[in-house]
Amino acid sequence: MYRRQFLQRLALGAAAVGSGTPLSWTNNAQAEQVPLNLSITSRTIEVNGKAAKVFGLIGPNGKPGLTLDAANQFDVLLANRSGEASLVHWHGLTPPWERDGVPDNPLPLIAAGEERRYTFPLQSGGTHWMHAHTLQEQNLLAGPLIVRTKEEQKSDVQDVVVLLHDFSFRTPEELLADLKGTAGHGMGQGGMTGGMGGHEMQMQGGAMPGMAMPGMKMDLNDIEYDAYLANDRTLDDPEVFMVEKGARVRLRVINGATATAFTIDTGALTGELTAVDGQPVQPLSGTRFPISMGQRLDIVLDLPSQAGAYPVLALREGAPVRTGIILATEGAAIRKIAGIGTENGPVLDLILESRLRALKPLDANEPTRVYDLILSGSMSGYNWQIGGADRLRARRGDRLRLAMSNMSMMGHPMHLHGHHFQVVAINGVPIDGAVRDTVHVPPMARIEIEFVADNPGRWPFHCHHLYHMASGMMSFVQYEGSI
Repeated sequence: MYRRQFLQRLALGAAAVGSGTPLSWTNNAQAEQVPLNLSITSRTIEVNGKAAKVFGLIGPNGKPGLTLDAANQFDVLLANRSGEASLVHWHGLTPPWERDGVPDNPLPLIAAGEERRYTFPLQSGGTHWMHAHTLQEQNLLAGPLIVRTKEEQKSDVQDVVVLLHDFSFRTPEELLADLKGTAGHGMGQGGMTGGMGGHEMQMQGGAMPGMAMPGMKMDLNDIEYDAYLANDRTLDDPEVFMVEKGARVRLRVINGATATAFTIDTGALTGELTAVDGQPVQPLSGTRFPISMGQRLDIVLDLPSQAGAYPVLALREGAPVRTGIILATEGAAIRKIAGIGTENGPVLDLILESRLRALKPLDANEPTRVYDLILSGSMSGYNWQIGGADRLRARRGDRLRLAMSNMSMMGHPMHLHGHHFQVVAINGVPIDGAVRDTVHVPPMARIEIEFVADNPGRWPFHCHHLYHMASGMMSFVQYEGSI
């Protein structure tokens, strides 16, 4: 579609924006359907015994988030009841560009009191989520977006959705200002020595795959949050999911944190990882599974035939703080779990990523365009960049390879909108890796991904650490001749 045609279409649809009427390119059959209602709200939760005003995304059943049927199309009326302008990005879905939900790319924020209708094909199921593409994400403007297939609906597996957050009583603007004000406060390439109180890690001995080399300092956490939440709750009062003895449970874990990576610890239960970022993988068994910001994990658990309570914890990377939920059978004794463990959470590496294999990989074709990208920046001055990303171009039908080399001392979960990509090489070693939309690139690691350019637009490609993105680590894949 040429730019003039696109702008004409926007002009025709302008009257619909804010009225709840479907945008003008929605067909008549879709217009006659009744959409699902989703509201951006303002709400109050309790964190560490204190009231906190946050955002919410409340579905038609009065609960957070949406659960959809993969056989239907996405048809949602988004109403802004929060009192300030906002917008929602459908993370993991591949809508037409104008429905992606990034402010002014191309549509503006939805004003307070207005609404906008979104319709597009769902194409497949999966564990996804939705969130603001602004600093409002820090204030919990996010929610689960679960698309269930017919097979999942028929299966005797209980879904348990866990949305993780990092929480601060301070505003995101204050957090970002403090990060940018750290230059000259004793900062080197390592961690922070003052201000936000982050963590650093000195590498000793042999480095693990996808980690900095021995003697180098990794920056793990640049913000000390007031709390870490699982479904809006800390371990002082965790959510308890009632389950049956001997049942199968599918954990749908979403890392909605803005600046914190976790490792999911299933404790006494061995889990089977069946999907990442909503895309199926060859099952892998284990009890610990890393998850960076923006990523999702589907983990299937088989519960014992006897009664019991089974914590599922999210361990903060490089720190002893943790959060989580509890699976419990009726009448089981539930013990209190401390919010601080006895050891630091694991540092995310590429061991699991290197073992993942997609069930539905890309066709075995050579890329038509290859881009080498450098991820760079440091805590000093807090500036982050994607070198080479200013030239990202595509035509419909292209197969693109993005080769990302992380030359910084922080990990970067890199997210591409509007597409799913496959991990095809790690540190120079070719693999038939997972299909996903967000991949964690540790310090000094090189990850190569490929995707088919089948969705014209101007698509954001960025680090899903909110403050890295806000400080420069965001670019776009621009389709030629489409807008």
